Parts: sequence; C-alpha cells; structure tokens
Amino acid sequence: MESSSARSNNTSERNRLDYARSVSMDSAGHSLGARSGSILSRRSSRQGSRGSISLSREMGDSILSSMRHSLQSADQLLGDVDSSVLAQIIDSGDRGLAFEEEEAENTFDGNNSQGTNVVAPVPAMETKDINANGAASSSIKAESYKLSCVQDYASYLIHLAVFGFFGVFTRYGLQKLFGPGCLALTSDQSPLYLDLPSNMLGSFLMGWFGIIFKADIRHISDHLIVGITTGYMGSLTTFSGWNQKMVSLSSRGHWVYAVAGIVLGMFIVNESITVGAETGERLRAWILKCIREKSSIGSRCDWEHWRVDTRTKHFVLLAVMLTLLSLIWILSIVLAIVKVHSLADGAVLWLGCSVAPPGVWLRWYLARLNGGGIGVGKQRHLKWLPVGTLAANVLAAAIMAALAVTAKAENTKRSTTVRNGIQLGFLGCLSTVSTFAAEVYTMRRSGQIARAFVYAAATFILSFVLGTLIYSVPVWVEHY
Repeated sequence: MESSSARSNNTSERNRLDYARSVSMDSAGHSLGARSGSILSRRSSRQGSRGSISLSREMGDSILSSMRHSLQSADQLLGDVDSSVLAQIIDSGDRGLAFEEEEAENTFDGNNSQGTNVVAPVPAMETKDINANGAASSSIKAESYKLSCVQDYASYLIHLAVFGFFGVFTRYGLQKLFGPGCLALTSDQSPLYLDLPSNMLGSFLMGWFGIIFKADIRHISDHLIVGITTGYMGSLTTFSGWNQKMVSLSSRGHWVYAVAGIVLGMFIVNESITVGAETGERLRAWILKCIREKSSIGSRCDWEHWRVDTRTKHFVLLAVMLTLLSLIWILSIVLAIVKVHSLADGAVLWLGCSVAPPGVWLRWYLARLNGGGIGVGKQRHLKWLPVGTLAANVLAAAIMAALAVTAKAENTKRSTTVRNGIQLGFLGCLSTVSTFAAEVYTMRRSGQIARAFVYAAATFILSFVLGTLIYSVPVWVEHY
C-alpha cells in the first residue's frame, strides 16, 4: 500500500509539472525527443498489460507535439508504437474510462488477469482523500474508486451536452447568416452547401484546440478539452448534412455539382484545419514567449490555480455545468413543444437542441471503437482506422437519408419541421467533420498518406452509396 501511495503521489507531482515542462520542451528539440523516448520505454515495459488512459493520452500528446515540430520526429515516434494509438489521438470516447474501471477491479482484487500486480491510476482529486497510513480496507477503497469513476463519467456527459448545445446554436446561426436569407453565399442548390461555413470554422478551431492547445487545456481539465473538441466542435460540424446535400443534388441529375461539392468541401476543410494548426502553433509560441519574458523580469505566470485537481473545484465546475445543462435543455424542450405546435419561427432550432445531447453522447460512445480494429478477439485488422468516427458518420448519413425520403412521401409543414429539427440536432451532433478532418490531417502529417486517402474515401463512398440506395432510388422509382 505504501508503494502504491508513493507511485500515486509521484504521478500527481508529474502532472502538476506538466505545463512547465511543455514550455521548456518547446524551446529545445532534444527535450521533446527525451520525453518521447521515456514514454516509449515505459510503454514497451508494459506491453503485456492493458495500458491505462493516462499513458494513452500522454502518448497522443507526445505524437501531436512531435508533429508540430517536424515530420521526421513524428515518423520516428510512430515507428515504435502500435498502429492503434494514432487512431485514438483525437478522440477515444469513453474507452479510457472502461480501462480504468477494469484496472480498478483487478487492482483492488490484488491481481490482474495475468496474475501480476498492477497499480490503478488514482485521480488527482482522489489521492488527497486517501488515508496516508493505509488504514482503510481494500473494499472501501475499491468502492470509493468506482464511485469516482461514475462521477467522472457523469461529468463527461454533462460537459458534452452543454458544449453540444453551443455547437448547434453556432451551426444554426452560420446557416442563417451565409444562407439564402442573408448573404446568399451557400444554398442547397450548389456545391457550396449550407453547412460549409460551420464545417470550415469547426475544422479551423480543431486545429487550435484539438491539436495545438490540446495538452495545455487538458492540464487544466480533461473534461473541458473533451467538451470543447468532442462536444462543441463535433456538434458545430456535421458530415450527415453535407452528404445528404450531395445525394439530393445527384438524385436530381446534378452529378457534377455533387462530385464538386464532395471534392471542394474536402479540400476546404483540410485547408481549414491546416491553417488552424499553423496559426495555433504561432499563437502558442507567442504566448510561451510572453510567459518567458514575464518570468525573466520577475513576474510569474502561475497556471496551477486554474487546474481542476481537487474535489472542491471539480464539484463547483460540475454544479455550474449541470445548472447550464438543466436550464438550456428544459428551455429547449418547452420552446420546441410550443413552436412546433404553432409552426412558429425557431421551431427547428429548439427541437434540434432538444435532441442534440443523445447525438453527442452516442458519437462519444462510438469513439471507443477507434483503435480497436475490425474483427473478433485477437483476429483484429485495420487498427489504424478510426472505426468509431467512421461508424458515427455513416450511421448518421443513412438515418438522414431515410428521414429525407420519408419527408418526400409525407410532405407537410409540420413533418418537415420535425425532420429538420432531428437533422439539425441529433444527426448533426452524431456526425462530425472536425474530428474526421483532424484524423485525416494527423495521418497525413505522420506520413501515412495512403491510409488518409483510404479513410477519407471509405467515409465518402459508404455514406454516399447508402444515401443513394435509401434516398435516391425511392425518389427515382416513385418520381417524387
């Protein structure tokens, strides 16, 4: 028990010094290499066991950091890691929580599945509550740890839902701003589809917060970075709406517009995340320069008091986010009922917000498949493929096509409003372009050009073919 407590204290101390290390590492390339080497050595020493989420996140942050500095360092680092790691860098869903729960059960039972002792990754807020003399029994500690995991899980869900609301609001506003009713730059009749501005903005922000600033924000709160990337930017962008617009164009015979919309849209979002990563890196370098200059004149920038590393801070943040979730969700449901009944303006928006959280949660849950490969047991292949993101986008595209063809059969104003609300909220949040673009960008930057092309092509082909079979074929047969 003393050994476990010491290891936990050492881990907590390393986490508290993580931001300071990142500053020094960015000023010297050899420090980054040393860090990457230490991570790889620790990973190889635990190759026979199931690694905790802290190791996976540290590995992911190291790969993203090496990608920022040079392509060669990324190739060297990726050459020594399992191919499944790259697929989990952007979003691993609740896979890590599942690993932590399993490790907790094995640890407090005294052995893991292979009969070797392991140390469970105790959260920082939990280590302060463990009795130093080890007087508490293993069963009590196990129950306390499981309760902490449940609270952690609930906190993730709350953050995802709140930031998902903000994503829906932003996407709806951009549709109105750039659509036919205002600037008239996007429409359903051209390759510049309605959701293109939100996909561009979300991909640009993903370059900032999902790649460049990810480790820095995670130092403050892991729930916050999941809320920003998976919750907000994942809900701000939508793949299903993009795919359905191209399927609709092709069903009317505008195949050139449909192909142009796919090719042009992919090029634009790829450039958006590239520009986001490049500008984010320059912004981060400027911030670090300012911090170093202030430190040199005696002014110290202390970020530790912002870190959510105590139970009190965690519950205060959780209470604020839970209050926001309750207010926004209840307001959305009430306004959706009233406005859908009267078919008033805003019915689509509030109905979309009412069904948005389940879409975000399902996408986050599916993200646990990333890095798992395809197959059963040890016969798993394509571990480099982000299966969870692929499944979420293809599933949302198929459901949206089914709703669209249903609306053709029953073309009333109320049914159209309900369909648009579900598409805006649930399906818009279930599918994502920002995560998809970040995964393609990560593969390209790490030198895996062929895999990036295969992943992008598989996403578009599967979604477009399913959309054609579900939507276009009935439209052609029934002459809607």
